[in-house]
Amino acid sequence: MNLTAMNQTDVCQEYWCPERSVSLSVYVILYVAAAAVSLLTVCGNLLVIISVSHFKQLHTPANILILSLAVCDLLVGVFVMPFHLSWLIESCWISGSVMCSVFSFVTFQATSVSVHTVALIAVDRFLALSSPFLYSEKISPTVICIATLFNWLFSLFYNFTLLFVNGNFADVTCPGICIASIDGVSSLIDLLFVFLMPCTLIIILYTHVFVIAKKHATAIRALQVHNSTQSSKNRVSDKSERKAAILLGILVLVFLLCLLPYYICTLVSSYDNADRFYVRNVAVIFFFLNSTINPIIYALFYPWFQKSLKLIFTFKVLNKDSSLMNLLQVTE
Repeated sequence: MNLTAMNQTDVCQEYWCPERSVSLSVYVILYVAAAAVSLLTVCGNLLVIISVSHFKQLHTPANILILSLAVCDLLVGVFVMPFHLSWLIESCWISGSVMCSVFSFVTFQATSVSVHTVALIAVDRFLALSSPFLYSEKISPTVICIATLFNWLFSLFYNFTLLFVNGNFADVTCPGICIASIDGVSSLIDLLFVFLMPCTLIIILYTHVFVIAKKHATAIRALQVHNSTQSSKNRVSDKSERKAAILLGILVLVFLLCLLPYYICTLVSSYDNADRFYVRNVAVIFFFLNSTINPIIYALFYPWFQKSLKLIFTFKVLNKDSSLMNLLQVTE
Protein backbone atom coordinates (compact mmCIF):
# COMPACT_ATOMS: atom_id res chain seq x y z
CA MET A 1 0.00 0.00 0.00
CA ASN A 2 1.46 3.33 -1.07
CA LEU A 3 1.45 6.24 1.39
CA THR A 4 2.69 9.75 0.68
CA ALA A 5 5.70 10.91 2.64
CA MET A 6 4.79 13.02 5.65
CA ASN A 7 6.43 15.20 8.26
CA GLN A 8 5.57 13.31 11.42
CA THR A 9 6.59 16.08 13.84
CA ASP A 10 4.31 18.66 12.21
CA VAL A 11 1.39 16.21 12.18
CA CYS A 12 1.83 15.38 15.87
CA GLN A 13 1.78 19.09 16.73
CA GLU A 14 -1.40 19.72 14.75
CA TYR A 15 -3.38 16.54 15.43
CA TRP A 16 -5.62 15.81 18.38
CA CYS A 17 -8.51 13.47 19.15
CA PRO A 18 -11.76 15.44 18.77
CA GLU A 19 -14.59 15.24 21.25
CA ARG A 20 -17.61 13.16 20.22
CA SER A 21 -19.99 15.55 18.47
CA VAL A 22 -23.06 13.28 18.16
CA SER A 23 -25.14 11.20 20.54
CA LEU A 24 -24.13 7.80 21.87
CA SER A 25 -26.90 6.11 19.88
CA VAL A 26 -25.32 7.29 16.62
CA TYR A 27 -22.00 5.74 17.64
CA VAL A 28 -23.77 2.49 18.54
CA ILE A 29 -25.42 2.38 15.12
CA LEU A 30 -22.10 3.07 13.40
CA TYR A 31 -20.32 0.33 15.37
CA VAL A 32 -23.12 -2.16 14.66
CA ALA A 33 -22.90 -1.36 10.94
CA ALA A 34 -19.12 -1.74 11.02
CA ALA A 35 -19.41 -5.07 12.84
CA ALA A 36 -21.99 -6.28 10.31
CA VAL A 37 -19.71 -5.44 7.35
CA SER A 38 -16.74 -7.14 9.00
CA LEU A 39 -18.82 -10.22 9.88
CA LEU A 40 -20.19 -10.46 6.33
CA THR A 41 -16.66 -10.27 4.97
CA VAL A 42 -15.40 -12.97 7.33
CA CYS A 43 -18.32 -15.36 6.78
CA GLY A 44 -18.37 -14.94 3.01
CA ASN A 45 -14.67 -15.62 2.58
CA LEU A 46 -14.72 -18.50 5.06
CA LEU A 47 -17.35 -20.16 2.87
CA VAL A 48 -15.14 -19.70 -0.19
CA ILE A 49 -12.13 -21.14 1.66
CA ILE A 50 -14.12 -24.15 2.91
CA SER A 51 -15.57 -24.80 -0.56
CA VAL A 52 -12.30 -24.72 -2.50
CA SER A 53 -10.35 -26.54 0.22
CA HIS A 54 -12.87 -29.33 0.82
CA PHE A 55 -14.10 -30.32 -2.64
CA LYS A 56 -11.34 -31.98 -4.66
CA GLN A 57 -13.02 -31.18 -7.94
CA LEU A 58 -12.38 -27.50 -7.23
CA HIS A 59 -8.62 -27.97 -6.86
CA THR A 60 -7.87 -26.23 -10.17
CA PRO A 61 -5.20 -23.58 -10.81
CA ALA A 62 -7.74 -20.76 -11.11
CA ASN A 63 -9.59 -21.80 -7.95
CA ILE A 64 -6.36 -22.01 -5.96
CA LEU A 65 -5.76 -18.36 -6.84
CA ILE A 66 -9.32 -17.58 -5.76
CA LEU A 67 -8.55 -19.40 -2.50
CA SER A 68 -5.47 -17.22 -1.97
CA LEU A 69 -7.54 -14.10 -2.61
CA ALA A 70 -10.20 -15.32 -0.16
CA VAL A 71 -7.57 -15.89 2.56
CA CYS A 72 -6.35 -12.34 2.00
CA ASP A 73 -9.91 -11.01 2.13
CA LEU A 74 -10.51 -12.98 5.33
CA LEU A 75 -7.47 -11.29 6.87
CA VAL A 76 -8.98 -7.94 5.95
CA GLY A 77 -12.32 -8.83 7.53
CA VAL A 78 -10.83 -10.25 10.74
CA PHE A 79 -8.18 -7.65 11.45
CA VAL A 80 -8.01 -4.65 9.11
CA MET A 81 -11.67 -3.64 8.84
CA PRO A 82 -12.50 -3.59 12.59
CA PHE A 83 -9.51 -1.39 13.46
CA HIS A 84 -9.86 0.93 10.50
CA LEU A 85 -13.62 1.37 10.89
CA SER A 86 -13.13 2.10 14.60
CA TRP A 87 -10.51 4.70 13.71
CA LEU A 88 -12.86 6.27 11.16
CA ILE A 89 -15.83 6.35 13.55
CA GLU A 90 -13.88 7.82 16.46
CA SER A 91 -11.71 10.06 14.27
CA CYS A 92 -8.93 8.87 16.57
CA TRP A 93 -6.67 5.81 16.87
CA ILE A 94 -7.45 4.27 20.25
CA SER A 95 -5.56 0.96 20.06
CA GLY A 96 -2.03 2.04 20.95
CA SER A 97 1.30 2.16 19.12
CA VAL A 98 2.00 -1.60 19.11
CA MET A 99 -1.30 -2.41 17.45
CA CYS A 100 -0.68 0.48 15.07
CA SER A 101 2.53 -1.20 13.87
CA VAL A 102 0.77 -4.55 13.50
CA PHE A 103 -2.19 -2.91 11.76
CA SER A 104 0.09 -1.11 9.28
CA PHE A 105 1.98 -4.30 8.45
CA VAL A 106 -1.16 -6.43 7.98
CA THR A 107 -2.75 -3.70 5.85
CA PHE A 108 0.30 -3.44 3.59
CA GLN A 109 0.50 -7.25 3.36
CA ALA A 110 -3.17 -7.71 2.51
CA THR A 111 -3.02 -5.00 -0.15
CA SER A 112 0.08 -6.25 -1.95
CA VAL A 113 -0.95 -9.92 -1.83
CA SER A 114 -4.43 -9.19 -3.18
CA VAL A 115 -3.11 -7.01 -6.03
CA HIS A 116 -0.51 -9.58 -7.06
CA THR A 117 -3.01 -12.45 -6.76
CA VAL A 118 -5.40 -10.70 -9.14
CA ALA A 119 -2.45 -10.22 -11.50
CA LEU A 120 -1.74 -13.97 -11.29
CA ILE A 121 -5.41 -14.65 -12.10
CA ALA A 122 -5.02 -12.52 -15.24
CA VAL A 123 -1.87 -14.45 -16.22
CA ASP A 124 -3.67 -17.78 -15.59
CA ARG A 125 -6.63 -16.87 -17.81
CA PHE A 126 -4.37 -15.50 -20.53
CA LEU A 127 -2.34 -18.71 -20.69
CA ALA A 128 -5.47 -20.89 -20.52
CA LEU A 129 -6.96 -19.23 -23.61
CA SER A 130 -3.88 -18.29 -25.63
CA SER A 131 -1.94 -21.54 -25.13
CA PRO A 132 -4.40 -24.22 -23.96
CA PHE A 133 -2.10 -27.17 -24.69
CA LEU A 134 0.86 -25.59 -22.90
CA TYR A 135 -1.44 -24.57 -20.05
CA SER A 136 -2.86 -28.05 -19.53
CA GLU A 137 0.62 -29.57 -19.69
CA LYS A 138 2.66 -27.11 -17.62
CA ILE A 139 0.26 -25.23 -15.32
CA SER A 140 -0.82 -27.64 -12.58
CA PRO A 141 -2.30 -26.95 -9.12
CA THR A 142 1.17 -27.66 -7.68
CA VAL A 143 2.75 -24.96 -9.87
CA ILE A 144 0.09 -22.45 -8.83
CA CYS A 145 0.52 -23.37 -5.15
CA ILE A 146 4.25 -22.65 -5.45
CA ALA A 147 3.55 -19.33 -7.18
CA THR A 148 1.00 -18.41 -4.51
CA LEU A 149 3.38 -19.31 -1.69
CA PHE A 150 6.12 -17.22 -3.30
CA ASN A 151 3.67 -14.31 -3.62
CA TRP A 152 2.87 -14.41 0.10
CA LEU A 153 6.49 -14.82 1.20
CA PHE A 154 7.77 -12.11 -1.14
CA SER A 155 5.07 -9.70 0.07
CA LEU A 156 5.91 -10.58 3.67
CA PHE A 157 9.59 -9.76 3.16
CA TYR A 158 8.90 -6.69 1.01
CA ASN A 159 6.39 -5.07 3.38
CA PHE A 160 8.41 -5.78 6.51
CA THR A 161 11.50 -4.26 4.88
CA LEU A 162 9.53 -1.26 3.61
CA LEU A 163 8.10 -0.45 7.05
CA PHE A 164 11.28 -1.28 8.98
CA VAL A 165 13.56 0.85 6.81
CA ASN A 166 11.20 3.81 7.27
CA GLY A 167 11.15 3.40 11.07
CA ASN A 168 7.56 2.28 11.47
CA PHE A 169 8.36 -0.26 14.22
CA ALA A 170 10.07 2.31 16.47
CA ASP A 171 7.06 3.12 18.68
CA VAL A 172 7.10 6.81 17.77
CA THR A 173 3.58 7.22 16.41
CA CYS A 174 1.58 10.29 17.30
CA PRO A 175 -1.05 9.89 20.06
CA GLY A 176 -4.44 9.18 18.56
CA ILE A 177 -3.22 8.58 15.02
CA CYS A 178 -1.85 5.59 13.09
CA ILE A 179 -0.08 6.48 9.86
CA ALA A 180 2.79 4.55 8.30
CA SER A 181 5.56 7.03 7.53
CA ILE A 182 7.08 6.33 4.10
CA ASP A 183 9.73 8.52 2.49
CA GLY A 184 9.47 9.76 -1.09
CA VAL A 185 11.72 7.11 -2.69
CA SER A 186 10.03 4.22 -0.86
CA SER A 187 6.63 5.66 -1.73
CA LEU A 188 7.53 5.76 -5.43
CA ILE A 189 8.88 2.19 -5.36
CA ASP A 190 5.76 0.96 -3.58
CA LEU A 191 3.50 2.75 -6.05
CA LEU A 192 5.39 1.12 -8.91
CA PHE A 193 5.50 -2.47 -7.60
CA VAL A 194 2.14 -2.66 -5.82
CA PHE A 195 -0.03 -0.60 -8.16
CA LEU A 196 1.29 0.52 -11.55
CA MET A 197 3.08 -2.64 -12.71
CA PRO A 198 0.50 -5.27 -11.63
CA CYS A 199 -2.49 -3.17 -12.69
CA THR A 200 -0.94 -2.44 -16.09
CA LEU A 201 -0.28 -6.17 -16.50
CA ILE A 202 -3.88 -6.96 -15.50
CA ILE A 203 -5.36 -4.51 -18.02
CA ILE A 204 -3.10 -5.64 -20.89
CA LEU A 205 -3.65 -9.37 -20.29
CA TYR A 206 -7.40 -9.12 -19.88
CA THR A 207 -7.65 -7.04 -23.04
CA HIS A 208 -5.93 -9.92 -24.84
CA VAL A 209 -8.12 -12.46 -23.02
CA PHE A 210 -11.36 -10.93 -24.27
CA VAL A 211 -9.99 -10.53 -27.80
CA ILE A 212 -8.98 -14.21 -27.82
CA ALA A 213 -12.33 -15.28 -26.33
CA LYS A 214 -14.18 -13.36 -29.04
CA LYS A 215 -12.08 -14.96 -31.79
CA HIS A 216 -12.66 -18.41 -30.30
CA ALA A 217 -16.43 -17.82 -30.16
CA THR A 218 -16.48 -16.66 -33.80
CA ALA A 219 -14.39 -19.62 -34.95
CA ILE A 220 -16.52 -22.12 -33.03
CA ARG A 221 -19.77 -20.74 -34.49
CA ALA A 222 -18.30 -20.95 -37.99
CA LEU A 223 -17.12 -24.51 -37.39
CA GLN A 224 -20.52 -25.54 -36.05
CA VAL A 225 -22.19 -24.26 -39.19
CA HIS A 226 -19.94 -26.37 -41.44
CA ASN A 227 -19.51 -29.35 -39.16
CA SER A 228 -22.60 -30.42 -37.27
CA THR A 229 -20.77 -33.53 -36.02
CA GLN A 230 -18.52 -31.58 -33.63
CA SER A 231 -18.50 -33.33 -30.28
CA SER A 232 -20.55 -31.77 -27.49
CA LYS A 233 -17.62 -32.37 -25.14
CA ASN A 234 -15.40 -29.96 -27.08
CA ARG A 235 -18.17 -27.37 -27.27
CA VAL A 236 -18.72 -27.55 -23.52
CA SER A 237 -14.97 -27.26 -22.86
CA ASP A 238 -14.58 -24.18 -25.07
CA LYS A 239 -17.70 -22.58 -23.61
CA SER A 240 -16.45 -23.30 -20.10
CA GLU A 241 -13.10 -21.59 -20.75
CA ARG A 242 -14.78 -18.49 -22.21
CA LYS A 243 -17.25 -18.34 -19.35
CA ALA A 244 -14.45 -18.64 -16.79
CA ALA A 245 -12.59 -15.78 -18.47
CA ILE A 246 -15.68 -13.56 -18.43
CA LEU A 247 -16.52 -14.31 -14.79
CA LEU A 248 -12.96 -13.72 -13.62
CA GLY A 249 -12.99 -10.57 -15.74
CA ILE A 250 -15.90 -9.30 -13.65
CA LEU A 251 -13.90 -10.08 -10.51
CA VAL A 252 -10.87 -8.18 -11.84
CA LEU A 253 -12.96 -5.20 -12.99
CA VAL A 254 -14.62 -4.82 -9.58
CA PHE A 255 -11.21 -5.11 -7.93
CA LEU A 256 -9.75 -2.31 -10.07
CA LEU A 257 -12.78 -0.07 -9.48
CA CYS A 258 -12.35 -0.51 -5.72
CA LEU A 259 -8.58 -0.02 -5.86
CA LEU A 260 -8.36 3.10 -8.05
CA PRO A 261 -10.01 5.62 -5.66
CA TYR A 262 -7.47 4.91 -2.93
CA TYR A 263 -4.44 5.31 -5.16
CA ILE A 264 -5.88 8.43 -6.78
CA CYS A 265 -6.31 9.92 -3.29
CA THR A 266 -2.77 8.84 -2.42
CA LEU A 267 -1.35 10.67 -5.42
CA VAL A 268 -3.32 13.92 -5.15
CA SER A 269 -3.78 14.46 -1.40
CA SER A 270 -1.70 14.58 1.76
CA TYR A 271 -2.21 13.79 5.43
CA ASP A 272 -1.72 17.35 6.64
CA ASN A 273 -5.25 18.38 5.67
CA ALA A 274 -8.14 17.11 7.81
CA ASP A 275 -10.68 16.98 4.97
CA ARG A 276 -8.30 15.18 2.62
CA PHE A 277 -7.32 12.83 5.43
CA TYR A 278 -10.99 11.88 5.89
CA VAL A 279 -11.51 11.44 2.12
CA ARG A 280 -8.47 9.16 1.98
CA ASN A 281 -9.81 7.06 4.85
CA VAL A 282 -13.13 6.67 3.07
CA ALA A 283 -11.26 5.61 -0.10
CA VAL A 284 -9.42 2.97 1.95
CA ILE A 285 -12.76 1.63 3.22
CA PHE A 286 -14.03 1.52 -0.35
CA PHE A 287 -11.00 -0.56 -1.32
CA PHE A 288 -11.45 -2.95 1.60
CA LEU A 289 -15.12 -3.38 0.71
CA ASN A 290 -13.83 -5.34 -2.28
CA SER A 291 -13.10 -8.10 0.24
CA THR A 292 -16.83 -8.13 1.07
CA ILE A 293 -17.94 -7.96 -2.56
CA ASN A 294 -15.82 -10.87 -3.87
CA PRO A 295 -17.82 -13.69 -2.17
CA ILE A 296 -21.03 -12.03 -3.40
CA ILE A 297 -19.67 -12.20 -6.96
CA TYR A 298 -18.91 -15.90 -6.49
CA ALA A 299 -22.42 -16.52 -5.11
CA LEU A 300 -24.09 -14.70 -8.02
CA PHE A 301 -22.06 -16.05 -10.93
CA TYR A 302 -20.32 -19.29 -9.90
CA PRO A 303 -22.63 -22.36 -9.93
CA TRP A 304 -20.04 -24.45 -8.09
CA PHE A 305 -20.07 -21.96 -5.22
CA GLN A 306 -23.86 -21.94 -5.12
CA LYS A 307 -23.94 -25.73 -4.93
CA SER A 308 -21.20 -25.88 -2.30
CA LEU A 309 -23.16 -23.39 -0.16
CA LYS A 310 -26.16 -25.72 -0.22
CA LEU A 311 -24.00 -28.64 0.85
CA ILE A 312 -22.38 -26.61 3.64
CA PHE A 313 -25.61 -25.16 5.01
CA THR A 314 -27.35 -28.57 4.95
CA PHE A 315 -24.31 -30.17 6.65
CA LYS A 316 -23.92 -32.65 3.79
CA VAL A 317 -20.32 -31.53 3.65
CA LEU A 318 -19.82 -33.64 6.80
CA ASN A 319 -20.82 -36.85 5.00
CA LYS A 320 -18.22 -39.44 4.14
CA ASP A 321 -16.64 -38.89 0.73
CA SER A 322 -18.42 -35.54 0.39
CA SER A 323 -15.15 -34.10 -0.93
CA LEU A 324 -15.61 -36.24 -4.06
CA MET A 325 -19.00 -34.76 -4.97
CA ASN A 326 -19.43 -33.37 -8.48
CA LEU A 327 -19.99 -29.62 -8.24
CA LEU A 328 -19.30 -28.74 -11.86
CA GLN A 329 -22.01 -30.74 -13.59
CA VAL A 330 -24.40 -27.79 -13.29
CA THR A 331 -22.16 -25.71 -15.57
CA GLU A 332 -22.09 -28.24 -18.37
